[in-house]
Amino acid sequence: MAETTQEQQPTEAGPPASADELQLIAALRAGDEAAFVALVDRYHSMLLRLALMYVHSRAVAEEVVQETWLGVLQGLARFEGRSSLKTWIFRILTNRAKTRGQREGRSIAFSDLASAEAGLAETSVDPDQFWPADHPAWANIWVSYPRSWNELPEERLVARETLAKLRVAIAALPPAQREVITLRDIEGWSSEEICNMLIITETNQRVLLHRARAKVRRALEQYLNIEA
Repeated sequence: MAETTQEQQPTEAGPPASADELQLIAALRAGDEAAFVALVDRYHSMLLRLALMYVHSRAVAEEVVQETWLGVLQGLARFEGRSSLKTWIFRILTNRAKTRGQREGRSIAFSDLASAEAGLAETSVDPDQFWPADHPAWANIWVSYPRSWNELPEERLVARETLAKLRVAIAALPPAQREVITLRDIEGWSSEEICNMLIITETNQRVLLHRARAKVRRALEQYLNIEA
């Protein structure tokens, strides 16, 4: 059973709905089944992947996505178009997924995670890859420059084992970094869309993405035995 509590209807923030989205919203409100099917086809898989970041199992993630679509239908009359339809739908999803994740002891507030992770003093590259600061000639210079991935055979970069290692590396990231890199590099969201959906600053988004990419790259370099 989907939950319909007031807090699960997200506030609308960010760029307003486009003219095309407003037409789609009108069709949905008029009960156009084809319009709703097209909307589900567009976003269902992406919603499922995002839900899996908050809950333990695919079955629960599927339930969360179904609850999200029910929430969309129930909330259309109140949607004012002050954010994009996509942002609004995904906020419904994250609200519901976080609620389920919190029950399972998996999630805490994303804004708290994002601020904490962006504020941590982390090094993006292993310090051992540089000469020490007191080196007489090469202070803080690369011991050896990173090897270009272009030198690796393409079939190795796209091999099933490499892609599996990539997924493991992303799954091992701190939650806020994992969500930002997933939305940006896997789902193809713009920085603006990510900031609006997650309600974080552009600076935090940029820091989280940089750290996430650096950690994933480092994990793949170790797996591929690339000399750094």
